[in-house]
Amino acid sequence: MLLSVGARGLSWSRRIRIRIRGAWGSPAPAPAPTRGARPGNSIPSAATLAFIAAIQLFSRRESEQENPEDEIILLIKKAKMSAMMGELEDADHYLHQALKLAQQSQNNQAVTYTFIQAEKLFKAAMSQLLQSGTSEDDNAMIEMSLKLCNIYVSTEQHSLAVEGYKWCIETLEEKVQREKDVPEVSISAAEKANTRLLLGMCLDSCARYMTSQKQLVLAESLYQQALAISQQVQGETHPQTIVLMNDLATVLDMTGHQDRAYEYATRASNLARETSHPDQCVILSNLARVLMHRGDYHEARCVYEEALTLAESSADKPIIQHIRNGMEELQAKAQQSQEVRESTH
Repeated sequence: MLLSVGARGLSWSRRIRIRIRGAWGSPAPAPAPTRGARPGNSIPSAATLAFIAAIQLFSRRESEQENPEDEIILLIKKAKMSAMMGELEDADHYLHQALKLAQQSQNNQAVTYTFIQAEKLFKAAMSQLLQSGTSEDDNAMIEMSLKLCNIYVSTEQHSLAVEGYKWCIETLEEKVQREKDVPEVSISAAEKANTRLLLGMCLDSCARYMTSQKQLVLAESLYQQALAISQQVQGETHPQTIVLMNDLATVLDMTGHQDRAYEYATRASNLARETSHPDQCVILSNLARVLMHRGDYHEARCVYEEALTLAESSADKPIIQHIRNGMEELQAKAQQSQEVRESTH
């Protein structure tokens, strides 16, 4: 199977991440709220300040301990503290750290607990935003809804994930259409672009989920839409655009459309080389696999070797193993093809 670049990150966000209310890989200034005050602008209550003081004391005590479970709990408490202060980006950061530590320690209970706490945190933050007067289709609200979708995917709550993705995409499509004719004195071009990029991220995330569920025709359509948005707003050479080309090639190869897969994989690989893309070795590995499926064994071997050299230079062990597995499969297919040719003569 080809490796989707997007699938290499943590479970509820892309490797090339979007910041809260920012753009898809290119954060932009957040728009001013139209109604009410943001949680981040509010004055902390006495209870909140007391909670912060307790956490800081707890942090000093816990910093001397080496138990991964204690560190995970501490990170989750820091996430809760950040959420109470309205610092949602920091809360998201702490949750990612907790999840990564739980996964590295292979503690399934800790992974589950982190997801449960993340779900509670995002729901609480959304409730707080709504109470402050934020509209349901505010970009911050939709992004947190998307994070909930990805949590539902990770915890196999599939019906909730599907409904969530549908709501995010449909809400953003309506918002984008509505904002088209609004003059820039009311909504700036940057704000409109942020909304379109958030739609692209939702389409991308849903496409990866549909790929995992073998809904490949739908995944292809979603990737096409996400790619079009990224090309229009961020340009052909943006890292996210290149990732989407690669992931679209993955789906096309899985459906047997090798010619179209080759077209996108080649373009993504060329752009990855030109821009020194951080996932260049993965993108090249995917091109090699498409070439293998087309029967271009010699060229596939050359591209695999190029990808392996890059992966080894960065000591990326999982990718190195992935590439070597692909090279072994290539050798077997090439040998089988050679035997078939010899048997026909």
